[in-house]
Amino acid sequence: MKKKILIIVLIIIIIAIGVVGYNVYKDMKQEENLKTELAELEQLANAETIDLNAINERLDRVVTTDDYAVVEEAFKSYLRENFENSIKIANILNDERITTLLTAQNYKEDGKDFTQSKNYITTTKAELEDCKTKYTEFFTEEKAMSYINNKGLDSYYTDLYKNEFVGDIEGEETVDTVENSINEVISILDTSEKILNLLSENQNSWEIQGENISFNNESLSNQYDSLINSL
Repeated sequence: MKKKILIIVLIIIIIAIGVVGYNVYKDMKQEENLKTELAELEQLANAETIDLNAINERLDRVVTTDDYAVVEEAFKSYLRENFENSIKIANILNDERITTLLTAQNYKEDGKDFTQSKNYITTTKAELEDCKTKYTEFFTEEKAMSYINNKGLDSYYTDLYKNEFVGDIEGEETVDTVENSINEVISILDTSEKILNLLSENQNSWEIQGENISFNNESLSNQYDSLINSL
């Protein structure tokens, strides 16, 4: 009888070990899948030619389950919002309208009040300031961790999120680079606005001749040239 009991106990122990072993393997596999997924996503983001569709497809899918899925979804939400803000910045910085504000063509089409141009400058500067603030926030640990906090996860998973995926993101050089680029464009828009204000306030003192602007007031001409040369 004692032997039977011992055999039963041993069987239970073996089964328990098997279950624990399976769960450990399952967790290891989940973690491996998550790390692979995010590593491949990073490669797509750093590619010479960025495939937006491929990146969005990765951001929209979930390749893990249970608590690992919570970690995956949290980090991808963080990446998605950061990515969308970065795309918005790039689109604004590359907007050709910025380079056409001070052209004879725009002077003809929007002069001499320049209402549309001034509205565009005001809106664009506000958008750039907002994007710059958001971009800076994204590269802080507080912002990154806000996507995983209060999810009711065991500390192992929040530590995994923080140590493996967020890492040391504060003080990234890219933040300074992007901020400088945005500030340069804002400065150009500020100067463009001053020039358009100068022209709209002195409508009877200039005209467009061909592809050039001509002034009948030397002082105004000097002010205009000085602002143009400061760009």
